Amino acid sequence: MRRIVHISDIHFGQADLGIVERVVETINDIAPDLTVLSGDLTQRAKKAEFKAARRFLDRLPQPLIVVPGNHDVPLYNVFDRFVNPLEKYRKFISDDLMPFYADEEMAVLGINTARSLTIKGGRINEEQINAIKDKMDGLSDKMMKIIVTHHPFDLPEGFDEDDIVGNAAEAMPVISESGADIFLAGHLHVSHIVNSARRYKFDNGRAALIIQAGTAASVRVRGETNSFNLLEFEHPQLVVKRFECESARSGFVAESSQKFDQTPDGWAGGMRTSL
Repeated sequence: MRRIVHISDIHFGQADLGIVERVVETINDIAPDLTVLSGDLTQRAKKAEFKAARRFLDRLPQPLIVVPGNHDVPLYNVFDRFVNPLEKYRKFISDDLMPFYADEEMAVLGINTARSLTIKGGRINEEQINAIKDKMDGLSDKMMKIIVTHHPFDLPEGFDEDDIVGNAAEAMPVISESGADIFLAGHLHVSHIVNSARRYKFDNGRAALIIQAGTAASVRVRGETNSFNLLEFEHPQLVVKRFECESARSGFVAESSQKFDQTPDGWAGGMRTSL
């Protein structure tokens, strides 16, 4: 079995530091095989915020896959935004904007979708699409193959279509053909799981899972409590558990679970069970 903790949108500078402590405590108790953070480590891409994010990451179980979010690009410093948009991220977090981890049961590739030219939007480009194909082609069908971005490939009801990562319609058929079958993202501060067949139709008929994590520690929640996801995979079954935190005092508790089966046509199932 492989266990992946998926957290997102910490937003140091606007994080509840008591809940941050609970995040660290709970993830260390889980002791996952891999920890994934899908962007927005900071609120305004300030040096002090990135330093806090670095200290946070150093306390989490290793290995880690981390990608930047739009908040990790400076907003008000115009020079840095367009000339050195990820300078502080590279210095304090990682110089690798396409981190990759693989073992016998899973392969996980992080993709940077944050861009200087948009305030909150993101984009995946042709070079990144080709990199996904190169990494995922030829891997066993029994593996769990994951793409991590900050901006999502699909949305819960009621969200603006502009929140979908740019170039998604062109990227998804190629990514699907490569065998990638799980997409982890953040950005919206809302938890959500959807089958890719709802929005995308592929010639190979395969269906991926698009899994959204809420905000793990930001005070800016959108009708939800702070939360993160735990993925537990043992071929052919995947279980996604959602952990919620009502307050720093109460800590994180496993609130619900959804079970999926890996089939030749992609993931099936998904009935949600309260825990």
